[in-house]
Amino acid sequence: MSLMLPRAFLGVTRSVLGRPWRDRLDIAGLGRAEMLSQQQGLPDILARLLAARGVEPAEAMRFLEPKLRDLLPDPAVLADMQPAAARLARAAMQGERVAIFGDYDVDGACSSALLAGFLSQAGARPRIHIPDRLIEGYGPNSEAIRMLAGEGATLLVTVDCGTTSEEPLAEARRLGLDVVVLDHHQAPERLPEVEALVNPNRQDDLSGLGHLCAAGVVFLALVATSRELRRQGHWAARGGEPDLLLALDLVALATVADVVPLRGLNRAFVRQGLAMMRSRARPGLAALMDVSGLDGPIQPWHLGYLLGPRINAGGRIGDAALGARLLLTDDEVEARGIAAELNRLNQERQEIERLAVLEAVSQAEHELAGASEMPVLLAGSADWHPGIVGLVAARLKERFRRPAFALALNGEGGATGSGRSVAGVDLGRAVRAAVEAGLAVKGGGHAMAAGVTLARGQAAPFHAFLSDYLVREVDAADEAAALLVDAALSAGGASPRLIAEIDKAGPFGSGSPEPVFVFPAHRLTDAIEIGSGGHVRIKLRSGDGASIGGIAFRAAQEPLGQALLSSRGEAVHLAATLALNRWGGNETAELRILDLARPT
Repeated sequence: MSLMLPRAFLGVTRSVLGRPWRDRLDIAGLGRAEMLSQQQGLPDILARLLAARGVEPAEAMRFLEPKLRDLLPDPAVLADMQPAAARLARAAMQGERVAIFGDYDVDGACSSALLAGFLSQAGARPRIHIPDRLIEGYGPNSEAIRMLAGEGATLLVTVDCGTTSEEPLAEARRLGLDVVVLDHHQAPERLPEVEALVNPNRQDDLSGLGHLCAAGVVFLALVATSRELRRQGHWAARGGEPDLLLALDLVALATVADVVPLRGLNRAFVRQGLAMMRSRARPGLAALMDVSGLDGPIQPWHLGYLLGPRINAGGRIGDAALGARLLLTDDEVEARGIAAELNRLNQERQEIERLAVLEAVSQAEHELAGASEMPVLLAGSADWHPGIVGLVAARLKERFRRPAFALALNGEGGATGSGRSVAGVDLGRAVRAAVEAGLAVKGGGHAMAAGVTLARGQAAPFHAFLSDYLVREVDAADEAAALLVDAALSAGGASPRLIAEIDKAGPFGSGSPEPVFVFPAHRLTDAIEIGSGGHVRIKLRSGDGASIGGIAFRAAQEPLGQALLSSRGEAVHLAATLALNRWGGNETAELRILDLARPT
């Protein structure tokens, strides 16, 4: 049995971050890599990457070139899709006023813009409402629905929300609104009574598409609706139908930003959506790329780290509707104005987040000093903006490598909070169980992220419940929390050509991890702290004299950054991902540093 376990990479059993390093390929994977190389003629590094991600030789070419036409299912496989498409088609043909109620994150903004753009082209009159995070909270609320009904809406469509909104959607029906839900969040057994609720994660859905984000679900709904309109001759009467492939830029952005698994259909969405983005045809995205300082061809990580946070900034600390407006506008001047405002809000958000994270880390360290085995962390403050608690939870999770919740406490003694989890620990399910146990007012989410609303006195019981509910999953995840390494490289071998080869196995993200490389026994010739964000920039040199630069983001005050700064002049094993650095018209390979170990 032990022969099947991944071996310790370079013998590292405990890095400076307390992790063992393991070869991502087990013995079966090594055999698969050899077959991929021999049967498909793939370079060794590419064969290793595919084998480590479970790709069989017969699937290799389809994996390397995912085509939407091969992977797109018939939308009708989703429960309730046919009545949803029929109702949306009727709204278009009759020119109805349609209220679109979206979430305030990237997925919600993209989903809202996708649906509104399509319905406008089809002849309906859409109106987007994105709730204010502070005043309205997450999901549909009765007051906003009454406002939308008063404006003349006859159809309410919720996107990226609505699955658990039983009472607000009942109010919509009492007001005479038809309701269609397009969502992807985990669903309880009992669902709201609506015309159609399309959600691949509802318990009776057999589509196998639970990995889609909401924008992916909306895209399938547009395919189904367009087909229904075609069947009824609507497009012919309007002079032609829209090219839905042009909407894949928004689907790709939402898919990466919402951190859903990049497998199957999602890989095709992102691969083809990136191609659409590179044309800069959507003024809002082009303006956002410009204010983000995005240089060169857009890559998946740009969506998650540059574009996504700026769209999210509106919903976190500003006008929640800015993101959807940016993605819908055809006016380049308006697009530049909105992008500039989102960029400003993002800078403000970064400073608010920095201060909150410092306080949250202090709370967590104090908590762990009294109970080091605590499986779930919880921190909270009345000074934290509710819009940044998810980011604070993510930083705690990264720092302490266990699920974490951050709460924004309110004046009534209650709180709104957000949690982030580690691989193998289903936080969304645990939060729903807490709601069912009466320990939270409302809550839910995904395996990796969840939100919650707590009443006075519920914080401590909620924390205790989560810790007890998840202790076994956290223990199992902790045992498996090794850094998985794809291969060893030298400074001289890391080149733009190698990165181009690696990119063929992408896009990388959730469920398809970015390749990790170890640079063994390289000398750390320089390490300095740079920028206001506490980054650490380094220079690494191999025994043959080749060198490569790298950066550890937000690491200066963290164990990794401290280890880098104290190891100048020493030989180290360094684990990192590879990225292209473009400067002055030149391209060089650069490291994104993940971990460090000292040679034994």
